[in-house]
Order: sequence, then C-alpha cells, then structure tokens
Amino acid sequence: MTKLEAGGREALDRERHGANVRAVNLGLVANALLAIVKTGVGIAGHSPALLADGINSTSDVAYGTVVRVFIGLARKPADREHPYGHTQWESIAALVVGSFVITTAVSIFWDAVNSVYDVLVGQAEVGPASLLALVVALFTVVSKIGLATYTGRIGRRTNSAAVLALAYDHRNDIFSASAAAVGIVFGRLGYVWVDPLMGALVALVVLRTGIEILRGSASDLMDAVPGGALSRRIEAALTEIPGLLELQETRAHRFGPYLVLSLTIGVDGELSVAEGDAIASDVEAALFREIDMLRRVIVHYHPAQGAPLPAESIPTGLS
Repeated sequence: MTKLEAGGREALDRERHGANVRAVNLGLVANALLAIVKTGVGIAGHSPALLADGINSTSDVAYGTVVRVFIGLARKPADREHPYGHTQWESIAALVVGSFVITTAVSIFWDAVNSVYDVLVGQAEVGPASLLALVVALFTVVSKIGLATYTGRIGRRTNSAAVLALAYDHRNDIFSASAAAVGIVFGRLGYVWVDPLMGALVALVVLRTGIEILRGSASDLMDAVPGGALSRRIEAALTEIPGLLELQETRAHRFGPYLVLSLTIGVDGELSVAEGDAIASDVEAALFREIDMLRRVIVHYHPAQGAPLPAESIPTGLS
C-alpha cells in the first residue's frame, strides 16, 4: 500500500470515527431526556407501561455511555500486541449492550407480571393513566423512528457493530413505546390491567433485541465472516488478474469492522520469483480496490496444481 493510499485510509478512519461518535452522542442526549420525562410521567401519570419504558431508556443511557468509551478505545492506533489496531473494542461494546438489554428485559418483565397479578387479584389499585402519559409515549415513538433511521444509516455506512447495536435498540424502543401507548389507551377505557400487561410485552421485545445484539457481536468476535458474499466479491475482484491460475485457499479474519485476508494462489511454476511476486501484488491491489473495510491482504503463491480454471469456478475456501 502506498503512502497516498495509507493517508486516504487514515482520513476515512477519522471520518468513520467522527460519524460513530456523533451517532452515539445524539443517542445519549436523546435517551437521557426521554428517561427523565418517561420515568417522571410514568410515575405521576399512573402508567406502568410508560414507567417500564422509562426504565429501559435509563438503561439505554448507561450502556450508551459504555459504547462511547469503547468507541474511543477502538480509535487507539496499532501497536506490537495489536498489529491491526483496537477496533474489536466495538464488537466488545456491542456485547456489553446486548448483556445490558437482556438484564433490563428480565427485570421489566417480572415487575410487569407482578403488577398484572396484583391488579387481577385486587391487591393493587391502578387508575387509568393520564393523557400526558399517552402524549409522551407517542412522542417517544416519533423521536425513536428518527433516531433508529439515522443511527442505522451511520452504522451500516461505517460497519460498526456498536453503532448498529444502538440502532437496533432505538428500533426496539419504537415497539416498546407503541406498546406503552396501547396500554395507556386501554387503561383510559377502563381496562387498567392492559397497561401493566403491555409492560410485560415491552420486556419481551427488549429481550429479543438483546439476544439479536449478542448473537451478532459474538459472531464478530469469533471470526464468523459471511462466506458466500465474501467469496463472490473475491472472485469478482480477481477474474481479470493476468497469470492467476488458481485460488487455492482463502482465510478471512475480522478485526472490528475491518477484514484481513490471507490467500494462497496458484501460478505457472515456470515463472521467476519476481514474476510471481508481481502477480501477488496485482491480487493485493485488486482486493483493496474492490472490497471495503479491508485492512490487510497476505498473498502466498505456489505452482498451480492443474490446468487453469475458468474465473467463475475459482474456489475460495469459504462456504
């Protein structure tokens, strides 16, 4: 990689980090305001569902702060122990978010179930929620639609597991706030047990999101790479490389949002070392041009084992 290309990638890294920080900070501020409003109105307005959603927003602030710290750690440059940088802190941040979400979901669920039971057996008197509680729930739906859209767009553009986890949580809040609004409406119509029941449903939605986040972040940390999609991109990038006869083996490793590829290619055994090295350099350059978020390519070349293969049948070693 040339110095010019390295400088360009550093600029892209800075831009990526700045976009991630903006998305996280916006979510932090919004969740802090919503947590204060929903918790206060949920208590004063006699709405268990809105209160449950307020507790969820309070948790959002806590793990949003963790994500902000971890994204800062991910920005640290490469060193001897971490030659590809520290970007896996973002996957760790997503893992923390998922754990927080699941814990919050379990807590909200049991509290809501107990509230439903108390109402049905007459051990608790629950009045209908106030109109203000309904307004706050609907406002939350609208604001979370905007946050989920913005954060999801940033997360997909930067390929950040941590930011995508926050986007999933914002999307989750859309459903939970909608459930709270439904519970408030039914409570005002006289079905007061529906409000705490919706709090339990909110918890189930939160739990599902937490499991999704955990699965995605754990997959990143275990080097699970989308084999089929990556295989097709590698094939497309290398079809026009002169002298490439075989792609014998490919290994891919994920470091946060970035990929490191290790390839073994087959070339004509009669070529000189310099000629083989030139083909390997062409392979590396082609992959850097065609595959986003590629940090490094390691190419080994050996004499081809058989006849040249047609481009569409080059094996990649990825399932």
